[in-house]
Amino acid sequence: QLVESGGGSVQAGGSLKLSCAASEGSVRRYSMGWFRQVPGKEREFVAAITWDGLDTEYADSVKGRFTMSQDYVLNSVFLQMNSLKPGDTAVYFCAARTYTGMSSSAAAYDVWGRGTQVTVSS
Repeated sequence: QLVESGGGSVQAGGSLKLSCAASEGSVRRYSMGWFRQVPGKEREFVAAITWDGLDTEYADSVKGRFTMSQDYVLNSVFLQMNSLKPGDTAVYFCAARTYTGMSSSAAAYDVWGRGTQVTVSS
């Protein structure tokens, strides 16, 4: 199971750090991803990291502002979000896939957390 935390409300230009803790298995066995969703829209890819934490991929909309990382000791992945914009407002989900390669497709992920709300005000 995956449990997200760290969401909240922040003003534009601010920062938040999301955490995703895995309660079963090791994050080093999976490629992990962050997605976000707003009501009425499909789940959108944000970032992904390989099982060994050595490679990352980002959506164009967050490149240069968000950073995904992994800590296998804490068995967690993180999403550092800087220079937040109102358009970043969404529920953010953590996901894991049993293959070692990254994917930007939500359908490629097998396990999902329940999400954490991020709200950015102007």
